Amino acid sequence: MRRVLGAMAVSASMLLVPVSGTAAAAPPPHTIVTDGGKLAGIRHAIRSGHATTAQRDALKVVLAKANTALTAGPWSVMDKPSAPPSGDKHDYTSQAPYWWASQPKTPENPQGCPYVSKDGQRNPEADAITDHTYRMWAWDAMYYLSLAWYYTGDAKYAKRAALDIRTWFLDPATRMNPNMTHSQIVPCRNTVSGTGIIDSTQSFSQLMDAFALLDGGAPGWTGKDRSGIKAWLTQYLDWMQTSPQAKLELAATNNHGTFLDMQNATISAYLGHRDAARKIVLDTEKTRFPVQFAADGSQPLELSRTMSWHYVNFNLTAWGRLAEVGKNLGVDVWKYRAPNGVTLRKVVDQLIPGALHGAAAWPHQQIGVFDQSIAADIFHAAAEEAHDSAAAAALKQMPLPAGGDTWPVRVSCFPLDPPLK
Repeated sequence: MRRVLGAMAVSASMLLVPVSGTAAAAPPPHTIVTDGGKLAGIRHAIRSGHATTAQRDALKVVLAKANTALTAGPWSVMDKPSAPPSGDKHDYTSQAPYWWASQPKTPENPQGCPYVSKDGQRNPEADAITDHTYRMWAWDAMYYLSLAWYYTGDAKYAKRAALDIRTWFLDPATRMNPNMTHSQIVPCRNTVSGTGIIDSTQSFSQLMDAFALLDGGAPGWTGKDRSGIKAWLTQYLDWMQTSPQAKLELAATNNHGTFLDMQNATISAYLGHRDAARKIVLDTEKTRFPVQFAADGSQPLELSRTMSWHYVNFNLTAWGRLAEVGKNLGVDVWKYRAPNGVTLRKVVDQLIPGALHGAAAWPHQQIGVFDQSIAADIFHAAAEEAHDSAAAAALKQMPLPAGGDTWPVRVSCFPLDPPLK
């Protein structure tokens, strides 16, 4: 039975982890996005009984998700009902969510061609292909299970994370091929497009931290697993930099380009190509700041969308993660100032009225739910890394994520994939 990661009660006793002083004082993990020193400090606080209330509450949420993941899945691209145009079910496949049939579906025109774009309006037809949903569930499970193992030392979390990773990426019978050629297909069209790569880039970087945590001696995660995932990532990175789809996506000026740059930097860093990763971060600052951010800190390309509140936050999630990986590479993205004077902190502060007061304080189109809480992670990042007192103050007043604010134990910007129920 496939299940999305959801809430589950976690008792106080589940947070009490008897660990030796040696284990508690272990060196920081070599995480790619998250500051390993921060994670090590949080783990020591948890295991020594000195965690803050916020950390204890956040850990309860993380463990609830990890406990659900112990019996959910494992997931595979082979589970989808039909093969993509390549004929190979190992190829990840999804349908472009905002495209709709423009004509009645008839025997002569069974798909209702041509399809037309309705920005921000999700076509439920897209959910018939399960890869998009299973990818979201599987990658979240891998991350939360790895984090749960790191904090608790309980082998069951690491072993389940390893099983999920092997099933999705490594097992010859169930693995995903290292490409996104058939992501976000538009029915009735045969043109090459790069936009579907966002299915990967919006959340793939969290897996680099999951792999890095498991690499620190996790039970059930073997040398064969480590070498296998690095071989898979090497092929994936090559596709993400050289394929026709990737070249189109790298040329995208909005959030699509930001996310691909960020993803490629994280993969490069995990593979040990630190100089290449650092260059990606530096180049992204110089090329994307002037295009994406106006002098006043607004994001014109994202504000033009029908879901503008979602997309300005979505793009800043990519920037927040890019800044985090940059920090581990010796690049301070928060200090970068574009020729027009704009800084990442100034862009973040543009969101404060919307986060505090909702749609009433957001003079741009936002169809659907106006979720103020999605700005929480980038506010946390700005407060901690840029010493942004305005963002820190907003965090104390704005609505926080309904499931609980897990930043105190994640300390990194998390993907904005919508939860599916």
